[in-house]
Amino acid sequence: MTDSNTPDPNASNVPPPPAPPAQPAPSYGATPSYSAPPAQKTNVLAIVSLVSSFFISLVGIITGHIALSQIKKTGEQGRGLAIAGLIIGYVGLVLGIIFAIVWFAIIGAAISSGSVTTY
Repeated sequence: MTDSNTPDPNASNVPPPPAPPAQPAPSYGATPSYSAPPAQKTNVLAIVSLVSSFFISLVGIITGHIALSQIKKTGEQGRGLAIAGLIIGYVGLVLGIIFAIVWFAIIGAAISSGSVTTY
């Protein structure tokens, strides 16, 4: 019978190896801590203003003014886009008005001279 205070001759005096450190579970979708700060958002209406001013000047002018108001309140990016949309929209509107005046003047002159017959 062995005494509980006496060591077992078959046991070794080597301590067990340390357990490996626990790895944290991967967090998918989380941004690493070394990433750059997020870029500031561009106002969507400023982009709409610039694009639409090439096709429908009045839409570019309206959305440009709304975008400038929103940018002033929120501090978003896109002020230059909104201003460019306004400038292109106003230039397009003025050119459209001039074209319409010239077109109606030419049609009116042609009708009054008798070169165009109306039924």
